[in-house]
Amino acid sequence: MRPHLEVENLDFSYDSEPILKNISLSIEKGNFIGLIGPNGSGKSTLLKLMGGILNCPDNAIRINEHPINAINKKKLARAITWVPQEHPMVFPYTIQEIVLMGRHPYLPPLSFEGEKDYTIARKAMETTQTLQFSDRYFNEISGGEKQRVMLASAITQEPEVMLLDEPTSALDLKYQVQILNILNQLNEEKNITLILAMHDLNLASRYCRRLILLNDGAIVCDGTPEEVLKKEIIENVYGVNVSLHNLDGDILVHPITNHS
Repeated sequence: MRPHLEVENLDFSYDSEPILKNISLSIEKGNFIGLIGPNGSGKSTLLKLMGGILNCPDNAIRINEHPINAINKKKLARAITWVPQEHPMVFPYTIQEIVLMGRHPYLPPLSFEGEKDYTIARKAMETTQTLQFSDRYFNEISGGEKQRVMLASAITQEPEVMLLDEPTSALDLKYQVQILNILNQLNEEKNITLILAMHDLNLASRYCRRLILLNDGAIVCDGTPEEVLKKEIIENVYGVNVSLHNLDGDILVHPITNHS
């Protein structure tokens, strides 16, 4: 089976400072992948490159064997969607307007959404439980609700690959689990390839089938949660002592603290 998304020998720098070093990945369709690693390890930059937000070196990233930098932006947006960590909105858009923005890659120039677009957007809002406040303004809702709205917009885009940068950051436990349950449903029912940057190793172990551990811009380990979340690996990368426990097949990571 040919890989769905490929990254080959990717190097990337900001102002001559190396951020990513010789990254190579082969991702099969329908996988649920967590990018983990300390702050500054390159997770967000890698997601932006895979999503075409940043320009990548020639042919270093391919989807369905086609270099993403050679694909028309509108066509690429039908294949890959990127959901950022923060969602600043300057203009007072309603929830429905924001969700419908996901249909832009499918609309001809100077045209408006039709019945099909509204149907797709409505189903996405039902999936993310945001339909009940579709007429409210984005700046009036909570952080967890905003994240679900942006997820609804991404679903409306009908992508093959969904890239999410810290989708559960700054959310309380209820909303973290809610977001990840929605993503898991999308993965199982629509076979969408999911790649998430994550800080919470326990949630990553619970939801992701594959983990890619980055440190200093390089891949340290790539495999199942059981293969990646090992005591010596975590302690070496994160610089903290940990204890590991297996709970019903999930790897739980606990930092060891010394109390005086």
